[in-house]
Amino acid sequence: MSSFPGSPKVMKGAIIGLDPLNPLASVIIFQYNPDLLTRTLTAQTSGSDNADRGEALRLKGPPKETIKLDVEIDAADQLEQANPLATSMGLYPTLASLEMLLYPKSARTIANEALAATGIIEIIPPEAPMTLFVWGLKRTLPVRLTEFTITEEAFDLNLNPIRAKVGLSLRVLNYQDLGMSSAGGALFMAHQVAKEVMATLGGAATIASGIRVQIGG
Repeated sequence: MSSFPGSPKVMKGAIIGLDPLNPLASVIIFQYNPDLLTRTLTAQTSGSDNADRGEALRLKGPPKETIKLDVEIDAADQLEQANPLATSMGLYPTLASLEMLLYPKSARTIANEALAATGIIEIIPPEAPMTLFVWGLKRTLPVRLTEFTITEEAFDLNLNPIRAKVGLSLRVLNYQDLGMSSAGGALFMAHQVAKEVMATLGGAATIASGIRVQIGG
């Protein structure tokens, strides 16, 4: 599905799993940016309904934020160009890149099983790679992929999926989740500082606009 040649260059959203041992395994650049993105922010307040006077406005930390979006992927262009990966596997590689963000590494799983067989009782569960949600220059966030649904809508002669819609649910990870000194915690703090600057600019612009309206009236 080629874009019109005269259309402006648009940044692509992406999900990137930072895995030093396999850096290409989970790099997903959106083929088409979704038209809709739903964000839910839940305040982390320290007080309850029965909290002491003066505690109602205290915050324990940044709000818990979830992001939901639907991403469409289509192998039509690649098939038209006879791309060997698309003709042999369809969208399987792209879907696998997303799915691997939820799987522990097979090598670590096999190693842990071998350790358990030798009598080692305490085995530390493997960590998922640090995952980033990239949505333009002003929104690059560490996230955890909590759930996604895959709707495969078309298949080739070998039943490889060639068109699909993926519903993603992401939980934004903040400096309380990751630690302020970690790369992910520092990235979230930079995002928060940028948001504070934009809020200040927006407030100043609103006040200035209101003053101009009053003077003009």
